[in-house]
Amino acid sequence: MYLGAVIAGVFSGIKVLKTSFFSSEEEKQASIPFWGIFHGSLGALFCIWGAFAMLTSAPFDDWWHNTYGLDVKILSPPHLVLGLGMMMIQFGAMVSVLAVQNNLKGTVSTKTRNHLRWLFALSAGFVLVMVYTIISEFFFVNRLHGVTAYKVAAVVFPLLIVPVSYASPFRWGGTVMALCYMGLMAAMVWILPLFPAEPKLSPVFNHITRFQPYHFPLLLVFPALAIDLVMQRSREINKWVLAALLSLVFLAAFVPLQWYFAEFLNTEAARGWFFGRFSWPYSSSPDWSYRYDFHPNYTSSGLGLIKGLALAGVLGLLSARIALAWGNWMGQIKR
Repeated sequence: MYLGAVIAGVFSGIKVLKTSFFSSEEEKQASIPFWGIFHGSLGALFCIWGAFAMLTSAPFDDWWHNTYGLDVKILSPPHLVLGLGMMMIQFGAMVSVLAVQNNLKGTVSTKTRNHLRWLFALSAGFVLVMVYTIISEFFFVNRLHGVTAYKVAAVVFPLLIVPVSYASPFRWGGTVMALCYMGLMAAMVWILPLFPAEPKLSPVFNHITRFQPYHFPLLLVFPALAIDLVMQRSREINKWVLAALLSLVFLAAFVPLQWYFAEFLNTEAARGWFFGRFSWPYSSSPDWSYRYDFHPNYTSSGLGLIKGLALAGVLGLLSARIALAWGNWMGQIKR
C-alpha cells in the first residue's frame, strides 16, 4: 500500500520536475503552474498530494496508538488521512485519463480508446471502494432496515456515480464503476478466507483461524444502471430537474433491492462462501443477539421511515446537483 504511494508520488514528481525545468514554453503553457516555479498536470498534482497524505498517515498512526492506545476502528483520524490520500491518488489517475481522452478525442485508435476507458473505469471503481470502506459502518447488515443508511447512501453514492456517468468515456460509465466496486469487494469475500490467520490484538471473543472477509458489496450496480439510463435520455434538461430525477431513480433502484437483500443476508442461506455471512470479527461475541437480525436501534418503520426517505430524496437532489457540476468540470479537463 505505502509502496503504491511512493511509486505514484515519485513518478508524478518526476513528471512535474521534467515539465517545470526541462520542457519547452509551449509544454509549460499546457500544464498548471503552482508555487511560482512548478508546472504539472492536474492528475500528477493529485497523486503527489495523495502520496504525501498516505506517507504522513503512518507516523501519525504510530503517534495516535502511542497516545490513545491500539485501535481497529475505521474512522480514526490517521485512517481518514490514509483513506483520503488513497482516494486522491486514484482521483489523480481518473483526471489523468480524462485529460488524455479529452485532448486526443477522435484522434486515437479504437484499441487506445478502449484502454483509456478501462483505466478510467478501474480508477473510478477503486475510488468507490475506498469511499465505501470509510463509511461502511453505516451499512452493517443489521443496520440496513434503518433510514440512516439510506440517507448516507443518498448523499454519498450519487456524488460519486453521477459525475462518472456524466464525464466517462464509457456510455455506461456509472454501471462499469459500480461493477468494478462490486467485483473487487466480492473477490475479497471469496479470496480472503482461503488464507490462515489468527487474532493478535485483544480482546478475543471469537476464535478464528482464517481471514474474515468484509461485507458482501452493496447492490450499487442497479442504481448506477438507472443513473446511466437517465443520463443518456435526459442529459440536456434543466440541471435541477435532472438532479431531482437522478435522486428519485437512485432511491427507487437502491432502497427496495438493498432492503430485501439485507433480509436475505440474515438467513442461513447467506452463510456460505459466496455471500460470506459466516464472517464475524474476533473482537465480537459470536452469540450476539443481532448477528443475524436487525438491530432495533437502527430499524425504521411507518411515518419515521417515510419522513427519512423523503429527507434522503432531498439530500440526494442536492448531492446529484453538485455531482452534475463536478461531472461537467471533469468533462472539460485537458491539463
